[in-house]
Amino acid sequence: LFDQGVLLVHGLKANMKNKLMSLEEKILLRKRCIIECINDLLKNKANLVHSRHRSIHNFIMNICSALTAYCFFENKLDALPVHVEKSRQLELFEL
Repeated sequence: LFDQGVLLVHGLKANMKNKLMSLEEKILLRKRCIIECINDLLKNKANLVHSRHRSIHNFIMNICSALTAYCFFENKLDALPVHVEKSRQLELFEL
């Protein structure tokens, strides 16, 4: 996977060799809990399923509908800086 450009970020376990982590990996490791909580919300409450689609169009529509449903949740975790207007409309994201 590393040869293909995929970098897995994980913490060190007791039986692993010590290695230095870059600052970017440390930041991503701290945000891992928030990312996993958002993925859990999308899978369980917004019915995001990634394995049942037969075409790429259905896959993208399922992701869009799950993210739209997430915008209407009352209690959200802050993974990105988000500007929220106090209305029931879709939210505007500022990066």
